[in-house]
Amino acid sequence: MASYQSGRNGRRSRGGSRRRGDNRSRYQNAPPRAPVKKSLLQRIMDLFTGGGKPAPRPAAQREQTRGNGSEPSSRPSRKPEAVEVTTPRLYVGNLSFDATESDLFELFNGVGAVQNAEVVTYRHNQRSKGFAFVQMLTVDEAKRAVEELHDKEFLGRKLVVSGAKSSEHHSAT
Repeated sequence: MASYQSGRNGRRSRGGSRRRGDNRSRYQNAPPRAPVKKSLLQRIMDLFTGGGKPAPRPAAQREQTRGNGSEPSSRPSRKPEAVEVTTPRLYVGNLSFDATESDLFELFNGVGAVQNAEVVTYRHNQRSKGFAFVQMLTVDEAKRAVEELHDKEFLGRKLVVSGAKSSEHHSAT
């Protein structure tokens, strides 16, 4: 069964209206268009070129604009929790990311006999997390290390040295 179509030769024009002239009035009240979805290649290019977004500001400028302007940071500084030294195991915080286990071994060996030094790292890329644990030979040496090395400058940062918090799997070894 054939369908009936009106118009010249049964064809519809693809261009919409056949009128020529000013068509602006037709688009003035049109709803806004949804953003065009970018192709995979365009999204990859945006990753490398910034995608039209403004370049990120350096960290120094970001710090200056935080808070009410009078303080560089709106977050209050937190004092590290002082843990009493009851075992020879010590926590070393605020450690430089460049510090190695041998650096810590040498530093703490100047205070007393060191059994072990372990810098805590991320599993996937082996970068330092910024803290470590040092096992001294005796509890007295550990207390002396806390007294001498807490707040001492080491590789450009002030160390936080305190007793390590005890946990079941560390107290058994």
